[in-house]
Amino acid sequence: MSNMVFSVIGSLDGYIADERGNFDWAYPGEEVIAFLNARSEGVTTHLYGRRMYEMMAVWETDPAATAQSPESAAFAEIWKQARKVVYSTTLEAVSTRNTQLERTFDPLAVQQIKDESDGDLYIEGPTLAAHAFRAGLVDRVEIVVVPIIVGGGTRIYPEHVRLDLELDGEQRFTNGMVHLRYRSLRSPT
Repeated sequence: MSNMVFSVIGSLDGYIADERGNFDWAYPGEEVIAFLNARSEGVTTHLYGRRMYEMMAVWETDPAATAQSPESAAFAEIWKQARKVVYSTTLEAVSTRNTQLERTFDPLAVQQIKDESDGDLYIEGPTLAAHAFRAGLVDRVEIVVVPIIVGGGTRIYPEHVRLDLELDGEQRFTNGMVHLRYRSLRSPT
């Protein structure tokens, strides 16, 4: 069985975007992108809400995104090969290959994806992840902590959810960012 991993880049005070919706402060740089590329190689499925999907779709639809650097181009190839499931009631269609559109987050259907997957599932974006946290589907939490305090904005973690975790790994980067990997103490793996 695969793991569902909540994967996120966020500020030290727990936000993915500041109060104005900006997240340019979270640009990871080449060293972090290379590390994340290596982590993504075992991921076969990405689960997104509409906003996160629209942001990530550029890796297939916008050649300028892949032209930023060799690591960006490598990430785009990894991302294009992975299966994507987008949960949205407002999106009319998806614009990328290997992508299916679902209208609702059904925990039983997501559990079936986990059971049948040859690799891990990444769930990205706090709104969608809240459903997975509440359904007890999250096996791991991976966060790249950006050395900044933004003081408010879009929170990383949903309110009223408790998940006991154990540190499973860490990686420090020269730009001051830190990757922290935790496993759920409820998880069998």
